[in-house]
Amino acid sequence: MKGVILAGGTGTRLHELTGGGNKHLLEVHDRPMVHYPIETLIGSGITEILVIVSADDEHAFQAMFDEGSWDADLSLDVQDRPLGIAHALGHAENFAAGEGVAVILGDNIFERPLNIGGFENGARVFLKDVADPERFGIAIMREGKIESIDEKPDAPTSRYAVTGAYLYDERVFDIIRNLEFSHRGELEITDVNNEYIRLGAMEWEMILGFWVDAGTMETYMAAVEHIRGRR
Repeated sequence: MKGVILAGGTGTRLHELTGGGNKHLLEVHDRPMVHYPIETLIGSGITEILVIVSADDEHAFQAMFDEGSWDADLSLDVQDRPLGIAHALGHAENFAAGEGVAVILGDNIFERPLNIGGFENGARVFLKDVADPERFGIAIMREGKIESIDEKPDAPTSRYAVTGAYLYDERVFDIIRNLEFSHRGELEITDVNNEYIRLGAMEWEMILGFWVDAGTMETYMAAVEHIRGRR
């Protein structure tokens, strides 16, 4: 399985810190944010990793990779326009070369590696019981299976957030090609996941340990404090 990290966008929710630049290059305690998902994939046993970035940030990411020492082969690709998470993932099709992919959003920090054991076909999402489910895609469960994923519901009926890590088989790229743009003008990763659910091909795992989507000022500071206390 190959790894893909989605690290495009401008980080508008962290504009005070980024000045409109890429949030994934912000320091989280002692290293740039994007280091953490790279380490998560490596810790999960993945040694080929593609990081997808916006055109404006390609050189900054390449310089960061050149300065580091990694136990994996890292490469870059560019998302030409910010048209959603699923659109960015579509850029990884040639890199995947018919294999499955483990995908992490570049602002997601996991305390432990992902459990990719036993995954062969379909999709797997990683869930976390959260206090603020309205901020996330929420898994609606029935008899131990995910019935649907509800994106940022006003009145959540579940507290199981779908974190920013996913396993997909090679069908994901066909699914992305057939997606319709949402009302936000994006190709949505929740629509990808719901298609796998419709196909009866969705698995799930609960996340153990600390996890944070560090894309807001509050959660970014929580990530910094947690990692500072761990070092």
